[in-house]
Parts: sequence; C-alpha cells; structure tokens
Amino acid sequence: MARTVSVSISLQSQPHRHRHLPSAAKHHHHPFLRFPKRNHCNLSFSVSASHSSSSSSSSSVPNPLQTGRFLTNEELENLEFLGNYSYHQELESGLLWVRLMREEEMDMTVTLLSESFAESMMMATGYVKLLEFLVKNYLIERRAMMPHSATLLGIYRENGEEDFELAGTVELTFDKKGANANPPTPTPPKNSPYICNMAVRKSLRRRGIGWHLLKAGEELITKMSSSREVYLHCRIIDEGPFDMYIKAGYSIVKTDSILTLLTLQRRRHLMRKELPDSENASELDTGNEQPTSSV
Repeated sequence: MARTVSVSISLQSQPHRHRHLPSAAKHHHHPFLRFPKRNHCNLSFSVSASHSSSSSSSSSVPNPLQTGRFLTNEELENLEFLGNYSYHQELESGLLWVRLMREEEMDMTVTLLSESFAESMMMATGYVKLLEFLVKNYLIERRAMMPHSATLLGIYRENGEEDFELAGTVELTFDKKGANANPPTPTPPKNSPYICNMAVRKSLRRRGIGWHLLKAGEELITKMSSSREVYLHCRIIDEGPFDMYIKAGYSIVKTDSILTLLTLQRRRHLMRKELPDSENASELDTGNEQPTSSV
C-alpha cells in the first residue's frame, strides 16, 4: 500500500541534487520503460523527446491527449506542454522520473490512490474495490479538466534493476477553471494553484520520492500558472509530511475547527507557499538537506 500525503477527492534518504539531464544521457539507454511483472499492470513507457527536466513544447505529441471537450489554441498549446513535461532526479537508491499520467496508466494510478486512502482512513481492505470505483470516476473527471489540472506520476528504477515501477503520484490544479468543485476544508482560493492527492508506494518511502514529486509539481506550476501562491492541505496527524512541507517553505494559513471531528473527518492545515518566477525556478531546489519523512 501507499500513504496519502494530501487527500482532496470528495470521499468524505537524502537525494542528490536535482540536475537537468541532456537528452542523450536521459534516453539513449531506455527507449522504452516498463513496469516489472510484480505490479498490477505491465505497461511499456515510451520516452518523449524532452530536453531538460522541464520539457519545452515540441511540434507534435506522440500520443495525443484527449480531454473530451473543445479546447482553445492556448489550451492546446498548454496541453502539448503538459504531455512533454519531464522531471528527472537521481536518488541514492535509484532514478526517479516524473511526468504526466497517460490514459492507459489510469488503472494502476487508481489502485495506488485507493490503497493510500484506505490506509490513511484506516478502512478495511474490503472497501478498496469501492474506493477504486470512486477514485477512477474522479480521475476521469479531473483528466477532462486538462490543461487546467494535471496528474503526475513518479516512475522509479532501483539501482541495479532494468525495470521502472510506479512509485507515486500527485495532482495539480493550475487555475480557477481546474479547481475542484468540492475541495477539503479549510477552503483554498479557487484562482490559485493547488497541490493534492500525493501518494508514495509504501515499499518505496523514505527515499526522497515524495519530496521530488512536490518539487516537480511546483516547477510545473511555475510554467503553467501566472499565480505564484500555491496551496495544499496537510492533516494535523501527518507529522512527517507536515515537516516536509515546512522544510519546503510552506506555512499554515488556517486550520480546521475542532468541530470538524463531528463530521468524522481529520482536521487539516491549509498551507501556502510563494513560488519563484518561472525563470528562477531553480530556486525550488533547496539542495541536499532534505527532511526525513514517510513520503
């Protein structure tokens, strides 16, 4: 199972520095990436021709992204940029690659999130299938909101291994059009970027994967949104993620009332961070001193 750092679906280590890998170094030996057989699905990952950890748009997208609605030219350009975005990080234990979730990867993402929610809410494993149904419907709805929102996947390869596996996921909202209709409380501003539903597979925690999912999300937000105030939620009981967010520069804006407990919900902090401008996005990397946490 995996642990959820932040849940917004309406269901009520010490890594090395982040470096921009040249195209040949990143992709020459891995034209296709695949999950090992032990995972829920065995998929092949074709690597897009990105040229840095934050890819620029190219003239075409190898696998066109479908949203099921009419898009303006600007939205099409942003959608193409999302499809080409890529963030790489060498960790002490392996290589992490963060990019947009593709349609064929939805089922395994659903499983990861459902197991996370079941764990965080201390639900019986028998409820996981019900959660999977609800989470899949949610992800389908959120996918239709692209390019105003995005779900990123963290794909990880252990040192000495050939196969990559799904390690984690995080959801981003870039603007008001992508805002969740029923966000958790305390309610974040709808016109500001928002980070939620971050989860890391239980067997891969304490390797810095959660930290770099957060960093990749922040980096992408600086390129997709004009707003520099980003918000997220953290449950009061989640001390590890809370320490990570504080280390990353987030501060508490508001905390749920104790009356929230009457609704059988855990109390949450609403946290905020001011991101640097896109051209200064390198400031998002704070070096090697990363917090020890469960993500």
